[in-house]
Amino acid sequence: MATFISVPLKKSSEVDLVKPLSKYITVTYPAGEDQTEYIRAVEELNKLRKNALGRPLDKHDSSLEILLRYYDQLCALEPKFPFSENQICLSFTWKDAFDKGSLFGGSVKLSLASLGYEKTCVLFNCAALASQIAAEQNMDNDECLKTAAKYYQLASGAFNHIKDTVLSALSREPTMDICPETVGTLSLIMLAQAQEVFFLKATSDKMKDAVIAKLANQAADFYGDAFKQCQYKDNLPKYFYFQEVLPVLAAKHCIMQANAELHQSALAKQKKHFGEEIARLQHALELVKTVASRYDEYVSVKDLMDKINRALTAAKKDNDFIYHDRVPEVKDLEQIGKAALVKATAITPPLSQKFTDLFEKMVPMAVQQSMSVYGQRKAETVNRLVGTMREATNLCNGVLASLNLPAALEDLSGDSVPQSIVEKARSIVEKGGLQSIEQLIRDLPELLTRNREILDESLKMLDDEESTDNELRGKFNQRWNRTPSGDLYKPLRIEGTNFRNVLDKAVQADQVVRDRYNAHCDMIALLCKPPSELSAAIPSANPTKTLQGSEIVNVLRSQLAQLEEIKKERETLEGEIKAVTFDMSVTFLTALAQDGAINEEQLSLTQLDKLYGSYNERVQASLRSQEELLGQVQVSHQEFSSLKQSNTEGHQREEILKKLASAHDSYIEISNNLREGTKFYNDLTEILLKFQNKCSDIVFARKTERDELLKDLQQSIAREPSAPSFNVPAYQSTPAAPVAGPTPAPRTVFVSKHPLPSLSSREAAMFCNRPDVCSSAAAAASAEAPTPLKAASP
Repeated sequence: MATFISVPLKKSSEVDLVKPLSKYITVTYPAGEDQTEYIRAVEELNKLRKNALGRPLDKHDSSLEILLRYYDQLCALEPKFPFSENQICLSFTWKDAFDKGSLFGGSVKLSLASLGYEKTCVLFNCAALASQIAAEQNMDNDECLKTAAKYYQLASGAFNHIKDTVLSALSREPTMDICPETVGTLSLIMLAQAQEVFFLKATSDKMKDAVIAKLANQAADFYGDAFKQCQYKDNLPKYFYFQEVLPVLAAKHCIMQANAELHQSALAKQKKHFGEEIARLQHALELVKTVASRYDEYVSVKDLMDKINRALTAAKKDNDFIYHDRVPEVKDLEQIGKAALVKATAITPPLSQKFTDLFEKMVPMAVQQSMSVYGQRKAETVNRLVGTMREATNLCNGVLASLNLPAALEDLSGDSVPQSIVEKARSIVEKGGLQSIEQLIRDLPELLTRNREILDESLKMLDDEESTDNELRGKFNQRWNRTPSGDLYKPLRIEGTNFRNVLDKAVQADQVVRDRYNAHCDMIALLCKPPSELSAAIPSANPTKTLQGSEIVNVLRSQLAQLEEIKKERETLEGEIKAVTFDMSVTFLTALAQDGAINEEQLSLTQLDKLYGSYNERVQASLRSQEELLGQVQVSHQEFSSLKQSNTEGHQREEILKKLASAHDSYIEISNNLREGTKFYNDLTEILLKFQNKCSDIVFARKTERDELLKDLQQSIAREPSAPSFNVPAYQSTPAAPVAGPTPAPRTVFVSKHPLPSLSSREAAMFCNRPDVCSSAAAAASAEAPTPLKAASP
């Protein structure tokens, strides 16, 4: 007897998840066990999608479980991968579930590079399959009734969730099957059917008539709401599916209301309100007769009608011969109460009982981004501390070189090469001398050119695709309804501009290093010569042996030794600072779980202060000690200089020694700068190659999307009439025969296989307790009925 409505599934095109996701994992995560595991998980995800969407699904719990698992995995996946048109660009194509297409083209479909769109469509299929499984249940079986109620409530919740989230999940207007008004209507229908199942369960369990009446009246109310929603939405009646559903909802409203009146009449009899009993039975009979006259071949109400007739005959007989109670008007009867035992299931993943996250070890994108920013803050802190120490060391070396220390203390004889200069010369030769620096300088332009070529090629791909997009947009105007490439590429172009600025600054820095090298090139070359040539190049001076063993020399040597100790301590401190590690992912994950968001700046600065606060204090103490010592050295040097016997040769010798010491320091700094520059360009090459891959991926995805859109536009243009419509003269037209009823229902939608007649105005007006439903049904009945389609033979 019961007829239940189910929803058809959407169909999706095949999508290769493996290539783009594996590429992202390879680029983002270092080679190792985690990367291998993530790539294996991507392959499992691809298999899961094929099982869920790539084959026909049986109307069975196991099929629904697969769909739910895939939906749960999408929800778990979304925060861990940057799915968007300008990052991981995966285009998902889905067909409208209700649109059957035309003779000249396929059904309406939509392609979007949005994981939210995929989630929405998968959840729609979960709801649709749940409705189909529920409709297949044997309503005479207690366990089947429980199963049907559970799945109808799940379907209602899923449709309602789509209604609330679809517009925010999509960047474009959705197809009609998943638009808010459609899924909102479907949610109401599923909720009404769940309430009807509870009514059947209560009837089967022979619960009290008062309870059953309330359950039935609530079901009638739900069906009335669904009917009203379906009738008054602008677009829904245009759907063939909803043309068939609409009269069924009206019929269900009548049947549930009749059941409510039947059981309420039994309650009136128990209270000895015999007139009320008869009035309610008469009203119930009118409702059932309406359904029987129009829907008898579709929804059988014979048993219900017989039951009402028997009860009404007995009630009238007893009242006529015994009670003589006045039979009130239906409008004067007390309203029957309502009891809603159903509620749309809340959609809170995981929905599957067997769900395990394939990417459980992978942290969410919010944590990844916070980790990236934290890494930058950490690097800035380390560079600041190390840079401060190096600047202080360079300052110290510069001051000592300007004072010709320690060479002046070693050159008391005035005719030999000071030991410090000998050691500096040996150090330069061991590091490769001039050849090493000149090779590094020659390599820089080549590295720079390679990086510029990669950047130019990347941006050219964007320019070419954007030019094509603009050309097609100008050709098709509003029909070219996809995101303009110019808008989509803005983040990439900003990134490209930043890379170009970085390269320009690097060129300027390279030039500074070259200028410094040119300034010290001659002295560095002198330090690279053999000891004999170096000694010959340094002028001799009158000996100052009288200063050997003097107190001021010993003081200066002591002060210089302290400065050397400070430098060594800085080298050790630099190593300690660079070796500091801390895993912030746990902190960020905890914050995300507790607050739903990550205050990265506050958490990072707090942790960095804990990690480097003590090191910062040690660096500042080192600077203060150096400043104090340098002041003492300068005072001591003045006393030392006043004791030396000065002459022209002595001044020349001292200037040469100063330049040699300064050249050594410059050589060390220039070498470090050039090696850092080489590493910078090599690291930047890897980053630019990733940028190039990102540009290549998005351009490829846009080309694929462009081809799909062009294909759809061609089909759309082919379906358009080639000439405007015109009126046919009356004498050329033959009057059409009157139509008996609306189009028969598709066999896949309803349990019954018989055509469904429409309502007449008189019969629609008999939906007494719901004026809104009555007027809508009457209006629907008075309209011209659609031409019936010829049903296929069973």
